[in-house]
Amino acid sequence: MTYKYFGAPDGATAARVPISMRPEELGGDELGMGGMFSKIKPETIAAMVLTGIQGLPLHKVPPLELVVLHPDYAVVKLPTTVVDPLRAIGEESVGAAAFIWSTVPDRGGPRDAFDVYQLLHEWQDFSVRLHEAGHQPYCLVWP
Repeated sequence: MTYKYFGAPDGATAARVPISMRPEELGGDELGMGGMFSKIKPETIAAMVLTGIQGLPLHKVPPLELVVLHPDYAVVKLPTTVVDPLRAIGEESVGAAAFIWSTVPDRGGPRDAFDVYQLLHEWQDFSVRLHEAGHQPYCLVWP
């Protein structure tokens, strides 16, 4: 599976994102020029941020919202609480969150604290871009 995280002002706009995600076909920055490709599932990203930074237990992480289900792809909306906390935290909190996530048992995603640390920094930049554009976080999922 491949995951393309992007920002959009609303679900209707997010639903129109083409599956190719080539920058020349996107029609503007809001639909992915500042997005991120990843091999990490959106539910893992949500759990990583909310468990490591917000201190939520894994079973309290809110579900993703399905925007589009197509035979070839899906678009899901991540909870806003996944990106908002990242904008306000400093370097020490990012490091602490990476360590916390690396010790959580029975979870997916990267296991090495440094890999988690780098990923959280990418997400921190992404969350700032989303906030500045007034957008919400979405993920295009396709095989």
